[in-house]
Amino acid sequence: MKPAPFVHHAPRTVDEAVSVLGEVGHDGKVLAGGQSLIPVLNMRLASPGHLVDINGVAGLGAVDITPEHVRVGALVRHAGLERHGGAAAALPLLRQAVRNVAHPAIRTRGTTVGSIAHADPAGEMPSVAVLTGATVEVVGPSGPREIPAADFFTGPLETTLAPDELVVAVRFGRLPAGTRTWFTESARRSGDYALAGVALVVTLDGDAVAAARASFVSVTPVPDVLDLTDLLAGRTVGDLPLDAVAEAVRAHVDPESDIHASADYRRMLAAELTRRALAACTTDHTEGAA
Repeated sequence: MKPAPFVHHAPRTVDEAVSVLGEVGHDGKVLAGGQSLIPVLNMRLASPGHLVDINGVAGLGAVDITPEHVRVGALVRHAGLERHGGAAAALPLLRQAVRNVAHPAIRTRGTTVGSIAHADPAGEMPSVAVLTGATVEVVGPSGPREIPAADFFTGPLETTLAPDELVVAVRFGRLPAGTRTWFTESARRSGDYALAGVALVVTLDGDAVAAARASFVSVTPVPDVLDLTDLLAGRTVGDLPLDAVAEAVRAHVDPESDIHASADYRRMLAAELTRRALAACTTDHTEGAA
């Protein structure tokens, strides 16, 4: 199938892109990697009259690392982030998650920020954004503003982004020293959307857990965080209440049944993946901060 006719815009600056978005309003869509958008257009699940192609906009392709954040520009490809040694050293969870995104060919073109702006609850990177306390950097007609990731997602494929605003970057928060991270998911075939997935961060004080949090893929309507600290704080890595953690996950997630899996199966899978992630995270030596 082919998309419905549209007008292609190729702005060269962020201000030009915002100006076009302001003119076309709800009839416009931003094109970056296009790995989510183009299939939707081809199947005519959406038929915008205007595509605002930001691939020619300068200054959106960098990964910047500070003591507090890993900042990923809107044109950074998944594959570029996956290969970025500095980002992986500063926040290993980024590489752990992004290598699970679809197939290598899609990661070569798809963008990490675009995945977050797309707000698909089956996407890996929105879960990482909320878990790391990320900030979404947005530019609109009134200038720049920042949106905490926890406030950015309002529903499946829905965000607080206005039609005339452009996401220019996402700043992922770095984690305290002694924090270990893990990302795992389960899909019917490698590269398919996950039936369930979990991102986990555990901060250790010596051999005991000081804090722990998890976020999920494909089992909550919007990415959110389950704080496991009350269950795990003070427990040594060899004495973790894995059954209690699994029960907390089952109570937290809210999956739906579809042609791929029942809600009950997804709930069970999320709990089991979290159990495995916690066991792996506390025996692995991957830290979330140098």
